[in-house]
Amino acid sequence: MYDRWSLKVLYDSYEDEKFQSDLKKVDELNARYNELAESLGQKSEVETIKEILLLEEEYEVLVHRLYDFCGLAGEADTTDENASSYLGVLMQKANESTRPGTILQKYIAKVENIDACIAQDALLKEYEDRLHRIQADDKYMLGEDVEEALSRMDISGGQAWSKLQSYLTSSVKVMFRGEETTLPGIRNMAYEADPAVRKEAYEAELACYEQIKDSVAFALNSIKMQDWSTCRMRGHKSPLDKVLYNSRMQRATLEALMEAMKEYMPNFHEYLKAKAVALGHKNGLPWYDLFAPMGNSTEKYSVADAKAFLMKVFNDVNPRMAEIIDRAFEEEWIDFFPRKGKVGGAFCAGLLGEKQFRILTNFDGSFSDVVTLAHELGHGYHDFMTHDNRPLNMDYSMPVAETASTFNENVVKGYALDHTPNDDEKLAILEGELSDVTQIICDIYSRFLFESKVVDNRESSFMFADKLCEYMLEAQKEAYGDGLDHEILHPYMWVCKGHYYSADLGFYNFPYAFGGLFARGLYAKFRQEGAAFLEKYNLMLKETPVRSVEDVAKICDIDLTDKEFWLMSLHSYDEDIAEFKRLTAK
Repeated sequence: MYDRWSLKVLYDSYEDEKFQSDLKKVDELNARYNELAESLGQKSEVETIKEILLLEEEYEVLVHRLYDFCGLAGEADTTDENASSYLGVLMQKANESTRPGTILQKYIAKVENIDACIAQDALLKEYEDRLHRIQADDKYMLGEDVEEALSRMDISGGQAWSKLQSYLTSSVKVMFRGEETTLPGIRNMAYEADPAVRKEAYEAELACYEQIKDSVAFALNSIKMQDWSTCRMRGHKSPLDKVLYNSRMQRATLEALMEAMKEYMPNFHEYLKAKAVALGHKNGLPWYDLFAPMGNSTEKYSVADAKAFLMKVFNDVNPRMAEIIDRAFEEEWIDFFPRKGKVGGAFCAGLLGEKQFRILTNFDGSFSDVVTLAHELGHGYHDFMTHDNRPLNMDYSMPVAETASTFNENVVKGYALDHTPNDDEKLAILEGELSDVTQIICDIYSRFLFESKVVDNRESSFMFADKLCEYMLEAQKEAYGDGLDHEILHPYMWVCKGHYYSADLGFYNFPYAFGGLFARGLYAKFRQEGAAFLEKYNLMLKETPVRSVEDVAKICDIDLTDKEFWLMSLHSYDEDIAEFKRLTAK
């Protein structure tokens, strides 16, 4: 068992003959793209569409492999100059396909008898949803020259600003008790048992942002301006409308979700106030105690311990998940520990052609970190459910992306609560569960409010760091209510969260709430139906790349536009909040 991931399934190094050969092959495929774009009309529509799809498949697998190798190397070490250099090269090469790719997409979009074509060929039938989607997308596509120009400009625009935020937050110097540490390291101290450490770490974290806040503010402003510009050019009413369209999600679903969250939120405020009283605070919980551990859970997990626990849980619940966990730990798919230059947080990245995944965490041995592993392994499980799909049918939308991961969290926490008779240990587990769900409800709501405010104001004004801090504090006060001490909040949450820093992927906040509550509803069904439910669950995950979120949910008999579904999921926390209040009152 290893503590760092291996990327050798992709390439041995940048000097690897296969890596260099694949780089050159991108040029060959770009040439084929141009040849095909110039020869349209020489074959039947069915033959032409099929040729386009097969070329796109080959291109997707090849470029994905190259990007995965350079991108993952760069995330593990942001000082890796080769990773940055080759990513730049790849971006330039990938942009060469934009113009011919747009021509080919527009060819498909103009085919009037697309359904008749689909009926004639098995490959086209597998890509039926994609072909219909291409025709719908044509409304928002620009001319091939403009698409090419936008793609090239994004390299030195949105992508560059995003890299700046990532670099600054991963390399900023943080001083704690006379020693230098990293931003991920100092943020992990929020979970420490010693209240003095939590408070000092919070103060050190806020202090470090002074070094980078102005640069990151420029990054955020530039990215949001670019988002607005492209939306105006393409015909989207707003960045949020674009996100909903790309997410294949109805606004009615988002509104039902947000209304339910807002209605139920006072219940989470009650949890926060109970925690504040238990920790000796009178005016709500100060931010530095938001993640303070409760109960008597001082156990630390080694990597081997974490694997043993997860295997025990999923062997009984979902043996297929257990098999994937075993492979991930034993085959060097996980990079566990924080270190200088490594990005913060946690993520899972699928390796398309290899049918594997890689997980990055900043593991420090807490039960919360074990839950994080389960979460990221859920992403990997979701990818595995799509492995039998065609290569272009494996990319699912933002909202459903958090479903399997959060379902796994519910399984792990449910198991822990069911197998813990000791009140002190139960309190610790309940605190972890309620802390996490408060993040995906209250904190995600605050992030949604903040990003909405930034987007609404960006067209008419530039927002300096102090204004962004002001917006963040307003959002936190509204979302957390009287559960938090309004004098001790976190004005710089916009600096450290990478989710804001993508010109193509705005509003990457509500999908966490969607995924959390959708998964909670699925988990309730699983507990009712048992193992028989897994067949529907697996089918649902497999279908996520080729259906709308509403249609995917119907596989499991769920109506996402009904606020009552979301309230049902939220009310499943009633007993946990009541139990937490009972235990802390003791």
